[in-house]
Amino acid sequence: GGGGGDSNVIDYVAIPTPGNATDFGDLILASSQRAAFSGDNSSKGLFAGGFGAGSNSAAIDVVTISTPGNGTDFGDLLAAARSLAACSNGPRGVIGGGYTSVYQDVIQYVTIASAGNATDFGDLLAVNAYLSSCSSDVRGLFVGGRDQFNNKYNVIQYITIATTGNATDFGDLTAVKVDLAACSNGTRGVIAGGNNGSNDLNVIEYVTIASTGNATDFGDLTAARQHLSACANDTRGVFAGGGYGSISNVIDYITIDTVGNATDFGDLTVARADSTSCSGT
Repeated sequence: GGGGGDSNVIDYVAIPTPGNATDFGDLILASSQRAAFSGDNSSKGLFAGGFGAGSNSAAIDVVTISTPGNGTDFGDLLAAARSLAACSNGPRGVIGGGYTSVYQDVIQYVTIASAGNATDFGDLLAVNAYLSSCSSDVRGLFVGGRDQFNNKYNVIQYITIATTGNATDFGDLTAVKVDLAACSNGTRGVIAGGNNGSNDLNVIEYVTIASTGNATDFGDLTAARQHLSACANDTRGVFAGGGYGSISNVIDYITIDTVGNATDFGDLTVARADSTSCSGT
């Protein structure tokens, strides 16, 4: 989404090279609160669900990450939903939670190489929206979020992406958080920003995806913000945009294997919040 409302604009950056974002193309529908993931040997980026034109969307768009251009239709989610989270092991993309007309505990998946509709995977530990997700080649993590009673979660839960089934408890975040962002280099999952119900957060924390346990402090973003997005390569994690009321165009980055504070990377083409990110190699 953009600072002035829903947007269909796609920006891109080259993660190894700090600098401002460049226009990539447009998604089919202007919307916010989508979930994004990449796969099929990191060649494709998919954008699922969201809220646009006054209603939730079930649409999944796909782009070829190496070639700027517009999104095309991939298929549909099980139901129109927004505020979901998604991750991938490469061949399979998994989408969890979200809000339809009620909060959802549904986990669903697609095979990224083959366009088509999502299939049921299992259930989260509880209904959950405004959460985030990251993954390794084996596990997907779903972190934070809130339920229909506005109870906010510090829960981290995980799935084995290649085998369908319900989520399992992984550990806890350092605090309850909603509207946060997460990314991974395949080994370490990094979670940043969000809101604890009273304040926007600048905290970055991390977990080792292969071993269950609680999150550990990593450092701080350059500014506290919620509704931000994140993506990563094998070295760097990038956190973009965010805010509530005052919307940011800032892109921060970290070196995932080295704890410490984020550094300024550049700027988005416009300030935006409730957007989402994915990355190729």
